[in-house]
Amino acid sequence: MIHQAKADSFFTEDEKERIKVTTIGVEARTIGEIATVVIDQSSEYKEAEVFGGVFVGSLASLLVTVIFFHGSVWAFIPFAFILFFPAKLLFEKITALKLAFIGKKRREKAVKERALRTFYERGLYRTKKHTGILFFLSLLERKVWVLADMGVLDKIKQQTLNDFAGMVSKGIQEGRASDALCEAITGMGELLWEHYPITDADTDELPNVVLCETEGSSSVDGDACGRPD
Repeated sequence: MIHQAKADSFFTEDEKERIKVTTIGVEARTIGEIATVVIDQSSEYKEAEVFGGVFVGSLASLLVTVIFFHGSVWAFIPFAFILFFPAKLLFEKITALKLAFIGKKRREKAVKERALRTFYERGLYRTKKHTGILFFLSLLERKVWVLADMGVLDKIKQQTLNDFAGMVSKGIQEGRASDALCEAITGMGELLWEHYPITDADTDELPNVVLCETEGSSSVDGDACGRPD
């Protein structure tokens, strides 16, 4: 059985369809292009696996040596070394455990860098009028980034994009992620329509479906969430 990534199941099929329809509706009125990407995590955080392995392995070794070896340091050291490996493996398998060993700035930097990487690998910078916009959701870090190409940033301030990201983030916390995302996409569409209304020559340049990137995949490997129709 193939393990289903959290990104694949974050939205239900009905929610994915609603997001798709909302995106199509927005792009029917503007030359702006909107893409939504959901990813399990923005980094593998290898350092957190090591720190976690050392901490848990040492703690387990301390318990073993106190209970069975009267707290002998000569027993503690080899047991800490041996137990490090299964403890590190635990952090590799249960990624949520890593959060305790990842600082806020580290998480924010990882998400921002991965969002920028996705923006370029997904080709959002290649739209004719530079009106590509990315809604990027990174699940492990519980972070949302909204990035836009220079054509959009000429008309809409980055703070406005940050407000839309905050709207989606709040919706996720309240258990209404799809509603909040659709509201943000619609709100973005209103601003795009004001500055970049649809033209006869406009074509749909980006996928309208929710795109998923699983742990360990590159942005170009990610595909539409779930199985294709």
